[in-house]
Amino acid sequence: MKFQFAIDRGGTFTDIYARCPSGKVSVMKLLSVDSSYLDAPREGIRRIIQNETSQVLPKDSPIDASCIEWIRMGTTVATNALLERNGERIALVITKGFRDLLHIGNQARPKIFDLAISMPENLYEEVIEIDERIVVKRSDCKMNTSRNWRSDKTSTKETVLVSRELDLEQAKIDLLQLREKGIQSLAVVLLHSYMYSEHERKLGDLALELGFEHVSLSSDVMPMIRAVPRGFTASADAYLTPLIKKYVKGFAAGFVNLNSSSVLFMKSDGGLTPMAEFCGSRAILSGPAGGVVGYAKTCYEECKCPVIGFDMGGTSTDVSRYDGSFEHTYESTIAGVQVQAPQLDISTVAAGGGSKLFFRSGLFVVGPESAGASPGPICYRKGGKTLTVTDANLYLGRLLPQFFPKIFGPDDNQPLDKALTIEAVNSMAKNVNVFLQQQGSPSMTTEEVVMGFIRVANEAMCRPIRSITQGKGHDTSTHVLACFGGAGGQHACAVARSLGISTVIVPRYAGILSAFGLALADVVYEIQEPAGKELSSGNIPYIDDRIDILITESKNHLESNQKYNEVCTEVYLHLRYEGTDCALMCQPQKVGDKKSLTKQNMSKHGDFVASFVDRYEREFGFTLPERNIIVDDIRIRAVGKSGIETGKILEESKEEPRPSCEESVYFESVGWVNTRVFVMNELHGKDKIEGPAIIMDQLSTILVEPNCTAEITIKGDINIIVTGGQEIKISTEMDSIQLSIFSHRFMSIAEQMGRILQRTAISTNIKERLDFSCAVFGPDGGLVSNAPHIPVHLGAMQEAVQYQLSALKGELKSGDVILTNHPCAGGSHLPDLTVITPVFNPESHNPIFFLASRGHHADIGGLTPGSMPPHSKLLSEEGAEFKSFKLVSEGKFREEELVAVLNGAGTRNLHDNLADLHAQIAANQKGITLILELVSVYGLDVVQAYMGHIQSNAELSVRAMLKYFVHHLGKHVLRASDFMDDGTKIQLKITIDPKVGAATFDFTGTGYEVWGNCNAPRAITVSAIIYSLRCLVGQDIPLNQGCLTPITMIVPKGSILAPSDEAAVVGGNVQTSQRVVDVILRAFEASAASQGCMNNLTFGDETLGYYETIAGGAGAGPTWNGRSGVHTHMTNTRITDPEILETRYPVILQHFSLEENTGGIGKFKGGNGVRREILFRKPLTVSVLTERRVFEPFGLHGGENGKRGRNLLVRKIGNKIINLGGKTSVEVDTEDVLCLLSPGGGGYGKINPTDT
Repeated sequence: MKFQFAIDRGGTFTDIYARCPSGKVSVMKLLSVDSSYLDAPREGIRRIIQNETSQVLPKDSPIDASCIEWIRMGTTVATNALLERNGERIALVITKGFRDLLHIGNQARPKIFDLAISMPENLYEEVIEIDERIVVKRSDCKMNTSRNWRSDKTSTKETVLVSRELDLEQAKIDLLQLREKGIQSLAVVLLHSYMYSEHERKLGDLALELGFEHVSLSSDVMPMIRAVPRGFTASADAYLTPLIKKYVKGFAAGFVNLNSSSVLFMKSDGGLTPMAEFCGSRAILSGPAGGVVGYAKTCYEECKCPVIGFDMGGTSTDVSRYDGSFEHTYESTIAGVQVQAPQLDISTVAAGGGSKLFFRSGLFVVGPESAGASPGPICYRKGGKTLTVTDANLYLGRLLPQFFPKIFGPDDNQPLDKALTIEAVNSMAKNVNVFLQQQGSPSMTTEEVVMGFIRVANEAMCRPIRSITQGKGHDTSTHVLACFGGAGGQHACAVARSLGISTVIVPRYAGILSAFGLALADVVYEIQEPAGKELSSGNIPYIDDRIDILITESKNHLESNQKYNEVCTEVYLHLRYEGTDCALMCQPQKVGDKKSLTKQNMSKHGDFVASFVDRYEREFGFTLPERNIIVDDIRIRAVGKSGIETGKILEESKEEPRPSCEESVYFESVGWVNTRVFVMNELHGKDKIEGPAIIMDQLSTILVEPNCTAEITIKGDINIIVTGGQEIKISTEMDSIQLSIFSHRFMSIAEQMGRILQRTAISTNIKERLDFSCAVFGPDGGLVSNAPHIPVHLGAMQEAVQYQLSALKGELKSGDVILTNHPCAGGSHLPDLTVITPVFNPESHNPIFFLASRGHHADIGGLTPGSMPPHSKLLSEEGAEFKSFKLVSEGKFREEELVAVLNGAGTRNLHDNLADLHAQIAANQKGITLILELVSVYGLDVVQAYMGHIQSNAELSVRAMLKYFVHHLGKHVLRASDFMDDGTKIQLKITIDPKVGAATFDFTGTGYEVWGNCNAPRAITVSAIIYSLRCLVGQDIPLNQGCLTPITMIVPKGSILAPSDEAAVVGGNVQTSQRVVDVILRAFEASAASQGCMNNLTFGDETLGYYETIAGGAGAGPTWNGRSGVHTHMTNTRITDPEILETRYPVILQHFSLEENTGGIGKFKGGNGVRREILFRKPLTVSVLTERRVFEPFGLHGGENGKRGRNLLVRKIGNKIINLGGKTSVEVDTEDVLCLLSPGGGGYGKINPTDT
């Protein structure tokens, strides 16, 4: 036997598991970045071989690999390169007209309250546009010119049209210019290349001929529909693969005779791949994937019940779930880059051992900032200045320096320094107590302060676990918690107790489980191709034939590298219902598993229909039996079995385990306790250890808390039975630690409601565009917690709940659900249907909380398809109206009465209305379950008390912000105004009382209600104020009613901001709301105007309807440039991908890019708007509802205004251009083109002559 190495190179530590020729297992942990060696994995291999053979292996000499059988590696090189943006210089090669497609992305901003919109920079530094165009062939196309376009067959035998042939001559000129700039790597992304790759392949061949070192074709990297995520993935591949190759080459250069060894790397999907095939887009989750394989092959095999993986490292914590098969996802966002590739479904939270600790305005905050490996925590002796979770555990006695290797300090030869940590902890505790004394609260001991941070960190890690279990319909308490990672053992018992989990398994190699998982993993090769076929009896022979061909190809490829004892294949079809965007990757049910639903649609590989229908119902709560099932892609996963056995069996215990020593450890419930310390290597199978205790493994510290019992299994795992988790006694008095914990819990409830709503809704608006919001409200209807969904819904939903409380006082009963959308009842506009559910306690006759979910329905009747009529004058013209409609009465769904109202208003999609309302009810029901669970643990009085404390904390933050602005601006009366495009003035005077931090927002002077639809209900102004206040606070605070407590609002009745009940309001929600925010921010001099518009576009006829909102420019601020091509302020909905748009609708997107020089010039420049050109392939009705077509978005402090938007129609007949104005409906003919140019943002600050 030779040496076998499995190595996980993480962001902080590199973990190594090695099997030596003698049969001995050697493990090691090194810092990933250290000045004393060039490469941590190679250094670990050198040390282990040297220790085992007693040969001296110099650090700077290559290692002879003839003694190595295999090396398996997982690495965060790709992830770190994305995070730090230090990959290869690349250029993007894209279809002409779409140079900024990846910059715009889905047009949503990641943090809705950041005025300085921060988004990761593009991976590419140059763009060249290629003159070519592929168009989907459609039976409803009426274009005469398309008859002259060349047709061609795709890989799936479908027909496409080539509207513009590939111009290779111009492409060659442009590519040579890139070479002259030193760029060696390209990402090629052409529209519809996922099904027709000919143009991409020709470009790729040309680029390689011209000397480019690497070319990533999107059709090769991931041949799936959606140009934006496919483009991001190709860019990531081009950006990372050269770096990966250099790393692999550099690693290999540290060896001689490496060809005699098998060197494999872990991919993001949990499978190993040969070193030569390891590429950037499949490497991003390489490190964490090993851990998932590790606990799947150890913990699950042991308990045979669902397992939650809890991998807490130095920088972050990864959580995942395993229940007999790996859960994969095919689209995720990593370091701001959307990646479309198979990867294990791993959720990451920025809370690890290195997470920094802060105390802000009465809240204990953990992360997301991390100290990393260098300088690291204060105790590392490397110059760290901020306390971390590791420091907190060290202070509380949960980390024992004498058991740690001496690898710290500037020379990497010193132990952890507890004295430095104690000094910093004392300083932190002093600051906390100064704040508490100012608030009249009792002071805290230093231990209580430190323990508080640990508890908040634990709660932060519980949130993603609840998301992957409760959020997907699983009961968290039925799972086992598999704890691993260097820092997880100190937190496992507490996290399990918080989640109601009774069993924790700490695998034998918990400290290096990601490395051990690599040793257990199999080699995997995947191949995927588009299909684009209906899953029907006529297409089954074709699908089966393609599956057989791909199976043979994948097996041959796998066995071309090495032989395996067994090679098995997994067959997947990427399936969706026709007309929907949500596709699921499904394996077939075996024929014997379940009676076939449709035998005529049965593949010889199994029943894909039954598999899809079952999974769709499980995931989303309903099926669509009347719709056809579409096969988007065929995927084959070939697996070569190559993992090692799980290890030797321990001898059984013959006597009581003996502790190595005793140490004083702090526990929340009992304080400092003399705690027995056991060394894992001295323990035996079936040893039982009662808590409190510490078990020291070679690479991790496992804390067995009081009321817990640990048992060592004969395989060397540690099973901990956790008890005492149900009864938690705390008082109703405000406690800063509990305040932070309840803030997490309330937010988690709103977030999980949102996930249920998105999961169970059917419409594109809610499921794909994410045009919805969910929130928790107190018994008085005041907002408690609102997930960061759509800003315009924020304060408006509070008004809606409070209206129902007043209108239905005493009439609400358990099992009732209220539907409302009327402006006078807290509605924003009629398409936004709000579902409100009261929460009752068995001991209470009155609601103890309320849950609400608001979703934008695609159609609820009215003058035009989409229920967004641009010329409505009365509310009755905009669709169905509900003031206080009992949607469910004492548990009975009132469908007949609901349908009567919707049909009476002329809804054009009743099926989707009903399905989405059911989804909203389900989301609220999830919230009820979680609220009552919280009440059962803490008691109603405590939960409601902390609801009030959280609102008070938000109030405190807003008051402090208002006082700051008086000081910062040197005045306490602020004024601002602006105009709607019809000339209506929005006038605001803000008077701040600097002594108490209160303010009056007085809109006296604002124009009258308009004969149009830009009237904004009072609830819209409330939303605009609460959104603006949260932005101005500038830090993460609970968003709730407390933000408005210091605010008095004066809105004159009869104005555009407080119209009559019958006034049309559909434009007020999407347009006037933006202007109100601009005016508020102008008064505070915080930001220049953003585009001030949502650019609403609808088109359709009697057979179809489509609705979208379009991005523009963000306003610049005192220290930032405005972002270009992004949604701002009161909306954050996504835009449809170009390939989806052209596949589903009779249009061609001719152009979608930034419109240069539309942002205002200034010391800081406003963001540019966008140009979006849509060619219509048949006659349709088109409506636009827009603003900022007359008045420009203003600049501030000498910054210039942004450019106005324009809506132009280019008529095919007569070739004339018509300015449509801001609001209109128009009948378009075949080949007419709508050109929508959105406004830019205003600039900020005057340019000085010295500025560059």
